[in-house]
Amino acid sequence: MTNSGNWTAEGFPSEVPHHQEVLDGTDWASLATVYGTGDSLPSALVRLLDLDPSVRAGAVKDALDEVTHQNSIYEATVPVALYVAAVLNHPATAAGEDDHVLHPTREQLLDWLAYTAYDADDECVAMGRQHFGEGFLDACPHMRAFRDLRPQIYCAVQPLLTDGNASVRDAALVAAIPLTEHPALTERRNELAPHAGRLLGTSTDRFRRDRVLDALQAWGHDASALENADDITARELRARLADPDYWWANNGTGASAGDPPF
Repeated sequence: MTNSGNWTAEGFPSEVPHHQEVLDGTDWASLATVYGTGDSLPSALVRLLDLDPSVRAGAVKDALDEVTHQNSIYEATVPVALYVAAVLNHPATAAGEDDHVLHPTREQLLDWLAYTAYDADDECVAMGRQHFGEGFLDACPHMRAFRDLRPQIYCAVQPLLTDGNASVRDAALVAAIPLTEHPALTERRNELAPHAGRLLGTSTDRFRRDRVLDALQAWGHDASALENADDITARELRARLADPDYWWANNGTGASAGDPPF
């Protein structure tokens, strides 16, 4: 495995390494993935820079499915995340696309970084410590390694907050939010707040709106003026579902009585 010292945030490097450095400096075959080891990852990662959007779409699936399963951070997730961050702003990741592309490559990569960051956020760590004790992160070195990478990943995500494509801008914001939990990045939340207001004024995406509203509330902002009727309905429903008595009383739609109230 590549020396993880190249990837941790000690000293909080201002930028990610060159993508070729990550690719060549990683012993992919030695890293655990969802399906075994990362032997096939280099070829898939290289195709993320193909000039054909359809080839890139296949590469996104081939590369990221290998390291994404059931909210887990795998050994290979860490260098893949660093490589994805390193190519985010590469011109090839937008080649052959325009504003009308349904899911641009950059949006897909940002979405994956966001989901991975949420899988390693402070809430997940707190839950892990609650169930497994204070040594939870020591027992999950790959999650810890990803969390250490957050300043570098943020540096790659930040320029896309003003991307010309609205879906890319929104995806960048949602990816940036959990990254700013890192102590070196908390002050960056002030620069995200105006972008949050913009998203709430334009986007109808339920997941993104919920993430942004939750973040603004956690940061101490009064976001009530930015909520629409659907936001209020979704928030009230989540509050009810968080009540075990309500959930069990209303779980009559075919779910097993043993299913947890997720």
